[in-house]
Amino acid sequence: MSWWTPDNFSKKRVFLEKRTQVIKALRHFFDTRDFTEVHTPALQVCPVMDAYIHAFKTTRYGVGRIGVQEMYLHTSPEFDMKKLLAAGMERIYQMCPVYRNAEGSARHLPEFMILEWYRAHADYHAIMNDCESMLGEIAKALEITHYRYKSNICDPFQPAQRLSIAEAFDKYAHLDISAFLNDLDGFAKAAESIGVRVIDSDKWDDIFHAVMADKIEPYLGQGRATILYDYPASMAALSRKKPDNEEFAERFELYVCGIELANAFSELTDANEQRERFRSEMALKKELYGEEYPADEEFFKAVGNMPDSAGIALGVERLIMLATNAPDITDVIWAPPQIIN
Repeated sequence: MSWWTPDNFSKKRVFLEKRTQVIKALRHFFDTRDFTEVHTPALQVCPVMDAYIHAFKTTRYGVGRIGVQEMYLHTSPEFDMKKLLAAGMERIYQMCPVYRNAEGSARHLPEFMILEWYRAHADYHAIMNDCESMLGEIAKALEITHYRYKSNICDPFQPAQRLSIAEAFDKYAHLDISAFLNDLDGFAKAAESIGVRVIDSDKWDDIFHAVMADKIEPYLGQGRATILYDYPASMAALSRKKPDNEEFAERFELYVCGIELANAFSELTDANEQRERFRSEMALKKELYGEEYPADEEFFKAVGNMPDSAGIALGVERLIMLATNAPDITDVIWAPPQIIN
């Protein structure tokens, strides 16, 4: 049955009207805090640093000396926004569509709206504070008292729980994650001992995510938001390592009602280290998926010229789901089913 018939469309219209309110409220939040809204290109030479994120490829047919060039739709505006930080911008934000291949579920879309913001001369603690303020301001704008997802609720006006990865693994999974950072076999056995399914082909990251999904994430963002911080350095390709413990990095994720809403970093500003991390991620991507992405050399140059900075990426549709208690992410987008399935 066609989604756009009046009877069918009326069922999701209330969610879509709230979507517009959320986007307006987000812009107001940043515009009143001296951020500049920017718009960067969707077509990129390199779409992503992470080995596990897949991009859509397209072909550019140029003229003259350009010829044919393979390009990608961006999976995030991060690379170009960091170039703006290197150019001297200090507080910037952007809301735009991004594109990730091989994604589609009740919480994931291959095309979705992302909100990213960056602060120069700041670290991830400043972004944590932004997140707490933003959740409350959006709730006020929508005149709601709680965010909801199914039976889960979260009070946006309460200070967020701040919980390190090590603390979360100890509290909810009864594992000392520090003991397994360089021990794949030991990590696999420990995960199996607490009832987490592990298969022979699992990498270290696979086991980490399995433990998170089974034992930890259901408890996060319940009652109040959770800021889960200090991830293993191997899982933060764009993040600065902690000065006092380089096995972990200054990365955090924001959880509301058990849903991961945003991913943030104190940004890496060492160009040589960033290039080496890119090579490592692409080697893993080649091993796992038989492909790799070309390097964006201008990005590496920009990283070396950035001031100390922090930034974050937030899924706008997920925020709208939580603000409206929509059961499925497809309820909060203006799109026919063939685009989202």
